[in-house]
Amino acid sequence: MPRSQHFRANVGVAIAGDDGRVLVFERTDRPGNWQLPQGGLDIGEEPLDGALRELREETGIAASMVRLVSEHPGWLAYEWPEGVRADRRDGRRGQVQKWFAFRPEPSLAIDLSASEEFRDHRWSDLDEMVDGVFAMRRVVYAQLVPWLRGLEP
Repeated sequence: MPRSQHFRANVGVAIAGDDGRVLVFERTDRPGNWQLPQGGLDIGEEPLDGALRELREETGIAASMVRLVSEHPGWLAYEWPEGVRADRRDGRRGQVQKWFAFRPEPSLAIDLSASEEFRDHRWSDLDEMVDGVFAMRRVVYAQLVPWLRGLEP
């Protein structure tokens, strides 16, 4: 009998400035690919707690350096390309994500020295964010744009 396929529970974080731009990070393993912090939920972990954990682990940004402004109303999913799925032995087909938007506090400080994911950061407009992300994630990033544009300044 074939193994079951499933989507990994994941969270994503957008740090949005009042000017409509978001903080994006360049992947260490894919130079030239810029994305928002994201990662898998631990068993029993609440999505907001996971988002703040991933943010700290991947960027050095502590919860006190950001202020929650919005939670995306739904879960967004994407499938991994065939090559990525073929390399996995856990039956996962892709990821389903809960997204959170934060505003930076004046104390915002980025420390990528301990990050295995990212090597650089910059502020990006939303269209550039979609264009700069690894292709398999573009469908979700495109769905984030209207939500991020609708955030109150």
